[in-house]
Amino acid sequence: MSHPYQDHYFHRAKKERYLARAVYKLQEIQNKHRLLRQGDRVLDLGAAPGSWMQLTSRIVGPKGLVVGVDLQPITHPFPEHVVTWQKDIFDEDFLGLLETRYGPFDVVLSDMAPKTSGVKSADAARSELLFERALEVARHVLRPGGHFLAKIFQGDAFHTLLATVKHSFRRVKVVKPDASRKQSREIYVLAMDFKGTNG
Repeated sequence: MSHPYQDHYFHRAKKERYLARAVYKLQEIQNKHRLLRQGDRVLDLGAAPGSWMQLTSRIVGPKGLVVGVDLQPITHPFPEHVVTWQKDIFDEDFLGLLETRYGPFDVVLSDMAPKTSGVKSADAARSELLFERALEVARHVLRPGGHFLAKIFQGDAFHTLLATVKHSFRRVKVVKPDASRKQSREIYVLAMDFKGTNG
């Protein structure tokens, strides 16, 4: 049976030519918190099929840069200031290549989620692992004062991870956008004003 709530965003995404309904989560966070600005250099982890990149590339404009990374190929055609990269973020050479080619970044986004198994504790543990890696990447490639937004399923390690984020950023809040499905355990951690690697 189709979920009426899901359908609203699903149909809206189709109508507005976005690649996925997930775009409205980012849009809502952007409207409230002004995470992205014109001219920003943005890294988008877990970017396929590319709806966040569609929105982000419009906001940062041609003077900005958007680098979208995913295990899956991203086939949608994007403007010239958007780079798509099929890569595993756990690869040993990932951080080095990223820094040399594209860093530093103003914003790091992560909408990564594990393939869910239906076992809540296992899914949460996998999600926390992805979140932890996204945070590690952000701490490597963000400029001081930069921002980080990442999805996580709440599990046992959530509060420990949140404390780690607070250690590196001056302003941290947990947000659940309206476009997240009500029954979903996903939330987003929004961390603003990176203290820098010495912070």
